[in-house]
Amino acid sequence: MNSQTKIFLILCLIGFFAILSSTMSKSPVLPSFAAYLQTPEGFWTGLVASASTIPGILISLPAGSLSDVLGRRKVLLFSSFIFASAPFLYLLINSWWQLILVRFYHGFATGIFVPVAQAFVAEIFPKKRGERISLFSSVTVVGRNIAPVLGGYILLVTSNNFHSLYLAVGFAGVTAFITALAFLGKKRGATENRGNSSSKSVIHGWREIVKAPGMLVTSFVEAAQYYVYGSVEFFLVKYAGEIAGLDSFLQGVIVASALFMVMIFKPILGRVSDRIGRRKPIILGCLISAVPLVATPFFTQFPVLLLFAIAYGLGFSMVTSSTPALASELVSLKLVGGAMGFLGTIMDVGQTLGPIISGLILTTNLGYFGLFFSLALILLFASTSFSFSKVAQK
Repeated sequence: MNSQTKIFLILCLIGFFAILSSTMSKSPVLPSFAAYLQTPEGFWTGLVASASTIPGILISLPAGSLSDVLGRRKVLLFSSFIFASAPFLYLLINSWWQLILVRFYHGFATGIFVPVAQAFVAEIFPKKRGERISLFSSVTVVGRNIAPVLGGYILLVTSNNFHSLYLAVGFAGVTAFITALAFLGKKRGATENRGNSSSKSVIHGWREIVKAPGMLVTSFVEAAQYYVYGSVEFFLVKYAGEIAGLDSFLQGVIVASALFMVMIFKPILGRVSDRIGRRKPIILGCLISAVPLVATPFFTQFPVLLLFAIAYGLGFSMVTSSTPALASELVSLKLVGGAMGFLGTIMDVGQTLGPIISGLILTTNLGYFGLFFSLALILLFASTSFSFSKVAQK
């Protein structure tokens, strides 16, 4: 087994347990935990849902650029420490505003880990970026897929004992940290960049990334996808509970079904995008994921909602199997970490705004009809914007 494969396997193991931990901390527990803490409806409910994505806006770009300079391993070790420590803070929460603070701290882990890990994968597999980044993402999706079902089951058998659930979250986070310790004492390989560490060179690199043709529209598509995903992940659970009357376990199954599609199809579609280009999967994926969202508020039956979640997951996987690989190809190798960080920053802007704006829409007379229809419009606009961009014409 060569060093690149070993690094990839370590990244996959860390990603599995880290994302299992972070996802189980919010899905499907977060809406019920927020309600238990008497979180005010509207803006504050949306902020609870999106608080963990705000740090990604602040840290993803600096973390990615820092990994270009210091190496990926050190930065990944730091993020894994947050994954391990954050879950135990949930055990101390007794007010809704404390939940927002803990979610904010927890969000730094993912905000650092995802772009740096993706940059690492893109760096060691330059000719198979779409496939390998997607395969890595699918491994993390296995953890993300298990989390809602496992979390829902724990809540079901413990009669909504939130402390028991967050102890399980902590166990997974600590396991991710222990796995990351394999990076201790290892030197950077030949594939890892040794960039200039001056602040001027970092800022110059950021300018190059922003000016790279196609970077802005690619990042916008990613942001649109996660704007919708962040809203669907929270409010589809809420819709399934309040309107459809489904229990916490079935709510978790619905969310997990979308993630299951991502887990299965993302590596396949990543390989396809390596061969046929990124344009078609991105445009078609946006359209496919928009259709079930328009139809969702007209149905309450579990099988139908499950089918819609599956269709949405397929479209989402088509887009997100191509966007990170495309972003890494738009810049030079020495800026790959920064490019992944920039993509993550813009993505987290979308994922942060999604639940907040959707929460506000939900409080109007439009209700769930307006909420899901607005999400479909976002995806249609993203598809149109990308299809007319210069990068899509290549």
